[in-house]
Amino acid sequence: MSPQKSITPRAWTEMLLLAAIWGASFVSIRVALDEIGPLWAVAHRVGWAMLALWGAVLLMRLPVPCDLRVWGAFLVMGLLNNVVPFGLMAWGQLHIESGLTSILNAATAIFGVIAAAVFFADERITPRKAAGVMLGFAGVATAIGLENLAQFDIRSLAQLAVIGGTVSYALASVWARKMLSGQPPQVAAAGMVTGSTLIMLPVAWSIEGPVDLSLGPRTWAAIGYYALLGTALAYLLYYRVLGMAGSGNLMLVTLLIPPFAIVLGALMLSEALRPAAYAGFALLAAGLLILNGRIWRPRRRSARQGAKST
Repeated sequence: MSPQKSITPRAWTEMLLLAAIWGASFVSIRVALDEIGPLWAVAHRVGWAMLALWGAVLLMRLPVPCDLRVWGAFLVMGLLNNVVPFGLMAWGQLHIESGLTSILNAATAIFGVIAAAVFFADERITPRKAAGVMLGFAGVATAIGLENLAQFDIRSLAQLAVIGGTVSYALASVWARKMLSGQPPQVAAAGMVTGSTLIMLPVAWSIEGPVDLSLGPRTWAAIGYYALLGTALAYLLYYRVLGMAGSGNLMLVTLLIPPFAIVLGALMLSEALRPAAYAGFALLAAGLLILNGRIWRPRRRSARQGAKST
């Protein structure tokens, strides 16, 4: 296994920027849900992002694939990475806080490790990964609250919906590695949201009715933010940071998102989280740091130095 990349100050800065953009997206989505349904919230998100990303592809003069199999892969990727998780999380935000949604969203990396181990022979579960996954699951259970699962009310169902979205994200990462590894990331992102749009427009229209364009300025501002900045720009920035810091370090972005979402949710939506949510996030963060390997790295380094001195 190749050594993990170190994170440069520039990479840290752009990771923080990406976390801030995504953290604010949770709040902006909740603002839009005051006037539109969750399905149209998702349709707006992927539709406007599609136009912006194809504009970026054209400006970069990247080749557009013509193979129908590639477009079929885009469609499946859009379903797994946008339609299902965006839809489940948007519906979930009708019943739980934006900050809590962002905390549960951090479980994406936990399920990603499990999905990779199931589908790829070179991604086996090591003792370190097992410890990280178990801590992550403990964090999710703590954040949700076992008593809430026992009651199984609309709030607990909303939290499970968000977790279902993280599972879909994990499956999407497997699909991307198997089917889209040869595509430029900007083209893959544009193709993915195109597939999402082709699915979401008829689904939203049939379930929530025709599109309503007579929305208030606050709603349009929220849609513009989470579609153009929180989706289109964020995808471009995501792949840029991926190239600088590597996939292992990029996992740390999921730890940086909740503080932004929690603070903005408190300031803009007057949200307040239970202490259990913060305790669950602490456990999740510990699990993700273990998966990233940073907790063990100083110990391994000191052990090697000790071995050299003997």
